[in-house]
Amino acid sequence: MVTFLDELTAALGPDRVITDHDLLISYRRDEADLCDAGMPLAVVRPEETSHVAAALAIAARHGVPVVPQGARTGLAGGANAIDGCLVMSMLAMNRIVDLDTANRVATVQPGVVNAVLARAALAEGLRYPPDPGSWESSTIGGNVATNAGGMCCVKYGVTTEYVLGLEVVLADGRVLRTGRRTPKGVAGYDLTRLFVGSEGTLGVITEITVALRPAAEESLTMVAVFPTTAAAGDAVNRIFAAGLSPSLLELLDRVHLEALEAYRPMGLDTSAAAVLLAAVDTGSRAAADLEALAELARQAGAGEVWQATDATEAAELLQARRLAHPAMEHLALSLYEHGGLIIDDIAVPRTRLAELLDDIVEIAAKHDVPVGVVGHAGDGNLHPNIVVDRADPASVAAGQRVFDEIMERGLALGGTCTGEHGVGLLKRDWLATELGEVGVDVQRAVKAALDPANLLNPGKVLR
Repeated sequence: MVTFLDELTAALGPDRVITDHDLLISYRRDEADLCDAGMPLAVVRPEETSHVAAALAIAARHGVPVVPQGARTGLAGGANAIDGCLVMSMLAMNRIVDLDTANRVATVQPGVVNAVLARAALAEGLRYPPDPGSWESSTIGGNVATNAGGMCCVKYGVTTEYVLGLEVVLADGRVLRTGRRTPKGVAGYDLTRLFVGSEGTLGVITEITVALRPAAEESLTMVAVFPTTAAAGDAVNRIFAAGLSPSLLELLDRVHLEALEAYRPMGLDTSAAAVLLAAVDTGSRAAADLEALAELARQAGAGEVWQATDATEAAELLQARRLAHPAMEHLALSLYEHGGLIIDDIAVPRTRLAELLDDIVEIAAKHDVPVGVVGHAGDGNLHPNIVVDRADPASVAAGQRVFDEIMERGLALGGTCTGEHGVGLLKRDWLATELGEVGVDVQRAVKAALDPANLLNPGKVLR
């Protein structure tokens, strides 16, 4: 290992290699609770592709596993270190290489923060639509690695729909370019989509070319308050059956509403079983479209429908949704000294959403475990937040049973084990269940072809 570190430092320079134990601790894990994390041997902070290629080539020669990391905002343990690994922190590769307004594409390094790219595009009258809840801190590289979603996905889709091309360093240090910059392109296998969502297990992404869209028209926002979560799910079904296309359709249950009010009071109705936060960005048709949404919400049983009167109020409502995760963390710590969250990420067909919501309430009550549900209702993608006492093995075990039963029910409803957070460590077994034996074999074959020594983020996604 001394030889490895000496060679690494000689190739990259001492300023780009971290070996101090106290500093290494901060690179052990992402934001996923209750996922194992090891101690890295070293951390490198590359600034260009050649640094990544050199580090991977050296790691391959010495048989050292490599764990790529972005901002570590992930919620599935996908960026967690393993003992003796080399952590590849991509945060210093944070340049917007090119923003081509005529062709509506941008090329960025993986450490560019999502909100930074979004604002740079907006300054040119364009938009980068994917907007995960952590958009102010999560990086484009991490978004691509997990195929992140967000609140606008109901209308604009997830990350993969905007990635045109990639530069990827393979396990042996070779540099691969995939995709194109043109609006159309179907030459060869679609290697770009292969790497999107691969969670650092097939290569290290060093450059990303994304499509941009025209800036959205001004949107209108409303909140509908429901007496039951099932009624909120029914409203979602009615909205899409009517052919409407909201630009945002988010759900928060009572547990989240109470957590948000305790964390940052903003006058939310904590007596409601659930609320739907909806928006439309259809310009001159927006008022009529929003009223159509409101009427369908009333038909589904909404007791109150309230519309934001200006952009400031709309932004505050959106911010409330973005604060759902820290609010639930705050709730967990208010219930238990060592409170934590097991965060699920289950997606089902929209027409089965109401069933899943009812099932989650039943499962939580059966095990007497607090569960708050928030999610992208328009995508059928829910995030049950399971509150546990990390210091109490019985509490953790009960939380794990709740997690597993929700996953089992979601798959039975025709769903998937992850809509946007990725598999990481948290869902490897559930991925295997979802894929089946042949599906797992094919994925293992792809992994073996690109990383035969199993050095890239080993143990993530597939056991």
